[in-house]
Amino acid sequence: MVSITFIQHNGDEMTIDAEEGRSLMENAIAKGVDGIDADCGGGCACGTCHVFISEAYMDKLSAQDELEDAMLSMRPDREANSRLSCQVQVTEALDGMVVNVPEYQM
Repeated sequence: MVSITFIQHNGDEMTIDAEEGRSLMENAIAKGVDGIDADCGGGCACGTCHVFISEAYMDKLSAQDELEDAMLSMRPDREANSRLSCQVQVTEALDGMVVNVPEYQM
């Protein structure tokens, strides 16, 4: 299992054991992480699974494709480390990653 810590906007933290081969969103939903709405169920069609990835792990992720970039461009809170958690596949390289959840999902 891969250990990933989610930090809510209010500072509350939750560390989960994530399953490799599943998306970050799927793992968060399965473990009951608050703030990951995932209205489209992981189809990269809504942007409600937006997260901020810790800078130290950005180079360990696959590149954003055009669809993910388009979804994120609709968010006023987009940052350089913004990703849709449905598009982040959990691998062993992500062990110890910290993910911040935005104040609200749109």
